[in-house]
Amino acid sequence: MYTSTSKDTIFRLLEQNGPFAITEKALDTRTFSPAGRRRARMLAETGLATRYRIVRNLIFEFLNVDSYGQIRRLLDDEPGRRETSRRAYGLLGSMFGINGNERERISAINGYSRTADGVIRYLRNTVLSPYAPYIELTNEIDAISDPVKLLLILFNDRYHLKARFEAKRKLVLMNLAAAIEQREREMDIEQKFARFLDFLNAHVWSKEARIGELEPAFLVSRHDPEDFSCTGVTVVPWSRGGEFPPEPGRKLTLIKRRRFHAHGRKIPIYVTVRKKPPEAKVLKLLRKGEENPAVAVDDELGLMGVLDRVGDVRIFQEHLTESAIRAGSFLTLEDVSDTLTGESRRGGSVGSAPRTPMLKFFARMGGMRVEFIIHTNRSYLNYIYQRDVSHNEYEVRRLFDTGVAGLFFPREIYLLDMDAIKDDLLRRFRQRIETE
Repeated sequence: MYTSTSKDTIFRLLEQNGPFAITEKALDTRTFSPAGRRRARMLAETGLATRYRIVRNLIFEFLNVDSYGQIRRLLDDEPGRRETSRRAYGLLGSMFGINGNERERISAINGYSRTADGVIRYLRNTVLSPYAPYIELTNEIDAISDPVKLLLILFNDRYHLKARFEAKRKLVLMNLAAAIEQREREMDIEQKFARFLDFLNAHVWSKEARIGELEPAFLVSRHDPEDFSCTGVTVVPWSRGGEFPPEPGRKLTLIKRRRFHAHGRKIPIYVTVRKKPPEAKVLKLLRKGEENPAVAVDDELGLMGVLDRVGDVRIFQEHLTESAIRAGSFLTLEDVSDTLTGESRRGGSVGSAPRTPMLKFFARMGGMRVEFIIHTNRSYLNYIYQRDVSHNEYEVRRLFDTGVAGLFFPREIYLLDMDAIKDDLLRRFRQRIETE
């Protein structure tokens, strides 16, 4: 069950147990037909009558018609469809603040289509890869970028149930992708990301190394047979990796580290700097049940760092503040959560692992707000490997426990039992972690 079904958002349009469900036959729009009476009853029972009127009026405006009957006629009117598409592209471009000529607006909106398809491909290639054949996109829907063509498919009985559902899902995802891209333009995320990298290279990392120069090393770790938590870890040079062949309870983890100067020392740190891709932002909106990316996505810019010990973590915090001052900006920490000392995290989202130790905070500096997640070697290894804590298991849980998997791939269309799949995926990830 999708966890945000109590909220009246566009995500309700994807529910297959509600009034907007895709059925074997294309939408029957006659008011007094059996299907129409069932829909009216469900709208009253679910409190979605207002949402239905909003969607109906939007469809009519979008297709430039006054009734469902005119939509039927539009299906057989190719010149009319072309003109409707041209008009719709222009109106969508204005709504999402896309500058440029007609071709540039069309290109931008078609880009939202690629993001929508990318969300499904991301799931198919990562978390749900063992079930990729089940969730593969229908070729015809994959090939269409025009939102008018996708919308008209919902009213076309020539298309199979699965194709019509995927057309609707694609339209919802395109809408989210457009909202995210608009916010990124307004917030100047690309420029801020470039400035953040410049700040790190100019003021945080050691200037004795070239930009991008990394020092490879291995974390050799032992793990508890009960929960596979890290019981001990040693850092060894990359050249010694061959001295530690595979054996039960031991892991060899490659890290490529930079260095920074502080307290008279050269301190190594493994760093992953990230800008969350649009597909990940779309999924986050769905998990949180929020249509507005300004509310749900607050971590566009981020850095994950791994240091040898807790003391080095404290030094890195100080070094960041001093580096920001050298760059001409104060740095303040917001929303700090520190569980490296063993305390439990408070709150957390559905599917999260409250036992994952880390230092997490947002740094406000230089007109940016950057998320930092800092680990020690031991907590990082638990983040990767520990049973019921590892990030791979977390990815599975939050996809299924929030109900996003079931919303995207309803059982009656994709023939998937989500509870069984969740258990199977967790078992697969656990087996891969502990045996490979």
